[in-house]
Amino acid sequence: MESKRQQKFAGVIQEELAAIFQREGQAYLPNTLVTITRVRVSPDLAVAKVYLSFLNTNNTSLTVAEVNSHAGEIRYKLGSRIRHQARVVPTLTFFLDDTNVYVEHMDRIFDKISKERKESDQEEAD
Repeated sequence: MESKRQQKFAGVIQEELAAIFQREGQAYLPNTLVTITRVRVSPDLAVAKVYLSFLNTNNTSLTVAEVNSHAGEIRYKLGSRIRHQARVVPTLTFFLDDTNVYVEHMDRIFDKISKERKESDQEEAD
């Protein structure tokens, strides 16, 4: 469980990274919309795991690798934005947030179950 301090710092990082990607994201990923879905910070606030979601991209794993290749530059920009709020700028590691994929998969399963249930109810009625 994250402490209030970790949660507050994660919120600051998420806000600032969102602004960075909104203003300068086209330099890293042209024609791709990046959403920061979640940020997890270590107890010492030195490491931040940033979970991303993408719109308008074909290969998400390649896109995450591209963002990770620019992690140092993004960290520098983050540091210039939060320098008065934090002593240490955390090391950033970017991950794919696959929550949407999981939700779509579960929706398909539920639709299939619902369809099978309707078919079995119709057969029993006949």
